[in-house]
Amino acid sequence: MTNNNDTTRIANALTIDVEDYFQVAALAEAVDREDWHSMEYRVEANTHRLLELLERHETRATFFTLGWVAEKSPGLVRDIQKAGHEVASHGYSHQLIYNQTPEVFREETRRSKKILEDITGEPITGYRAASYSITNQSRWALDILAEEGFVWDSSIFPVHHDRYGMPGTPRWPHRLTTDNGHELAEFPLSTLKFPGYTLPIAGGGYFRLFPYWFSRWGLGSINRQGQPFVFYLHPWEVDPGQPRLDVKWFSRFRHYNNLDVCEQRLEQLLGHFRFTAMGDVLRNLKLLEKEPSGIAGQEKMEFTSPC
Repeated sequence: MTNNNDTTRIANALTIDVEDYFQVAALAEAVDREDWHSMEYRVEANTHRLLELLERHETRATFFTLGWVAEKSPGLVRDIQKAGHEVASHGYSHQLIYNQTPEVFREETRRSKKILEDITGEPITGYRAASYSITNQSRWALDILAEEGFVWDSSIFPVHHDRYGMPGTPRWPHRLTTDNGHELAEFPLSTLKFPGYTLPIAGGGYFRLFPYWFSRWGLGSINRQGQPFVFYLHPWEVDPGQPRLDVKWFSRFRHYNNLDVCEQRLEQLLGHFRFTAMGDVLRNLKLLEKEPSGIAGQEKMEFTSPC
């Protein structure tokens, strides 16, 4: 049984969303998708920077890789794989799912999966949506993921947010049943529960916004409840020298805030917690079995059509 006072005994999921700075939703007002090929390309160098950091800490992670990046840089995907990390899908074009039709989403999902499988020679079974954009409005995407051969997902953020979120959904890893009766293992993005409010704590912009001590305390509190957390980061978040694009102040704050301290904070985090790939954590929890064994505190989530 896990000692709830020892956060070093629980293996948490470390995840990297492999995309470049100009593909981020917060900067979409300044960059058209048609212009991506003309932008300064920095994702290869930044991802290798993270690979070197993880090698120093002997830590395995999951790299949710954008199909557009994989197509442009197949060697980068092979480097991730050769370093012993898990490769998963981040879709193809980093478009918000609820702005796509089911037909377009299926085509892009299938395309990105094939690109990654052709490069790695292995089945790609894990998925994360761009900007966590599987919401109540786009939960039909979960059926498409299952139909296209994915068995686990990490796209649902159980919070209120202007771009994403499914408030009230389970906070811990679980198996969910989709509207059409498919099953997927789901690792939701980690949160802290306060009276009347659920606070995101899973990484990314929140990791740069909150002081490090608060992130460490919040993530540790999840382990002290006997649960693993998921932490995510993007390669561009360890790149304070990236070009500054002309966007509105709030988007500018979201994207550029504290880029200069993010890598140093990540190094601290790797020393304070145990991490592995997301698939490893889900297997440890028996959630990738067809019929997962009972685990204390695990929740099964069913999606039903709204009235």
